[in-house]
Amino acid sequence: MMKLDRYDLRILEILSRDGRITKSRLAEAINLSVSPCWERVRRLEKAGIIEGYSARINPEALVRRTPVWVQIELKQHNAASFARFEALVHATPEVTECVAVGGGVDYLMKVEADSIDAYQRLIDAWLTSETGIERYFTYIVTKSVKKTSPYTLPDDLT
Repeated sequence: MMKLDRYDLRILEILSRDGRITKSRLAEAINLSVSPCWERVRRLEKAGIIEGYSARINPEALVRRTPVWVQIELKQHNAASFARFEALVHATPEVTECVAVGGGVDYLMKVEADSIDAYQRLIDAWLTSETGIERYFTYIVTKSVKKTSPYTLPDDLT
């Protein structure tokens, strides 16, 4: 694990909010000259702490999607069943988030379909295939209350 100092932590905080900041503005924001600042950025990239840079796209501006959260329980709880279901999830572009969880259900996932009907057709196809789903619970999103993208550092690291 790489040891990070206050400059490194500040760089991470700033880049998580603005990945397009110029080298000179980043250096100014952390109170270092450009060369040492940029060497730190490169070191953080090389260590895998900074994995890459991307744009936050507003999907609503492109196409209207219907977000649905789904709890999934599998019939069997073994490595092959989990692997089969997770392969299906990876192959389904409508699934935008999926986490394995403990207690009561096996997975919680977010599906963004063109409509509720399209979502239901997807689930029906999964149920008639060999995915091993025992039961599922659907939660229709009525409004987004909070959505956070930039990473904020925990108080004990700053």
